[in-house]
Amino acid sequence: MDASAAANLTGVLDVLIIGAGPIGLEAAIEAKRAGLTYRVLEKGALVDAVYRYPTYMTFFTTSERLEIGGHPLVTATDKPTRKEALDYYRKVTANEDLNVDTFTPVTGVEREADGFRVRFTAGGEARSLTARTVMLATGYFDRPNRLGVPGEDLPHVSHYYDEAHPYFRRPVVIVGAGSSAADTALDLYRAGAQVTMVHRGDDFRHSLKYWIRPNLENRVKEGSIQAHFGATVTRITNEAVEIDKGGTALTLPAVRVFLLTGYSANPAFLQHLGADLDEATGAAKLTEAFETTVPGLYAIGSAGFGNRTSDVFIENGLTHARAAVADVAAKRQATHAPASRGA
Repeated sequence: MDASAAANLTGVLDVLIIGAGPIGLEAAIEAKRAGLTYRVLEKGALVDAVYRYPTYMTFFTTSERLEIGGHPLVTATDKPTRKEALDYYRKVTANEDLNVDTFTPVTGVEREADGFRVRFTAGGEARSLTARTVMLATGYFDRPNRLGVPGEDLPHVSHYYDEAHPYFRRPVVIVGAGSSAADTALDLYRAGAQVTMVHRGDDFRHSLKYWIRPNLENRVKEGSIQAHFGATVTRITNEAVEIDKGGTALTLPAVRVFLLTGYSANPAFLQHLGADLDEATGAAKLTEAFETTVPGLYAIGSAGFGNRTSDVFIENGLTHARAAVADVAAKRQATHAPASRGA
């Protein structure tokens, strides 16, 4: 049994990582290599956000920028698919023998004299452990930006896209105009769906990837994809999406509705523990090592960025994990350094 596993049973962990996405896994690898005792708790599957990406998705970024722990991500092309990424993160976790508990939701975190008491559910039982430091690596994918309109919770409405095949020759409405919405629209169009996009702005979002924009714009110009700009959704029914476009009410048929309006990090843990947050964005006030104003509480990746999710990706979030673990290791070393002797 290694030191980290032993600490899980009998002692206080150096660091408890909440979230087993790429950022949380990178933090676990760095913690293990630094000789810190650690544990990762994940409420869903390993790299749960990646698992919930569209079934046949290809990443926008290249393979080497998604790598963790220095392990090469070997792919058929320069940009990995969802399947390749899932295979990769499973293999790295196994090869590194990381101490990760999946389907283990954290139910509460409280401050204690020697750090934090973390409460979680494992196998249907309530449990807890103590850690000197806690790192939130929870991302944002489980907290979609809601429209707040009637019908948003109907069964055929989703904030996540899966795949196009079931919608061949059927009407689908997409709300949103960023890269994910554009990719979804094109995928559905290629599968023969009748695609309509709705966006409150006057054009596609400025953040739309440059290699996607021309194809999408051409499909809209030729009428293969319908697009309503300057429009807001007022209601969703079992068969349609009702919108207001410049004061004109329109009804758009839809057997499936994808609300791809973005996501924001959940501030619940940060607020509960008293971390200072920016009122406008919900972002935490962080040090260069991504420690919050609560000593020992770190927010890495997009977990501490509120609605500023476009500022953080897997690529730069990995640097957060390295900086945070290095800071914990340095403080731990300083705490355990022998006292200097006088002359």
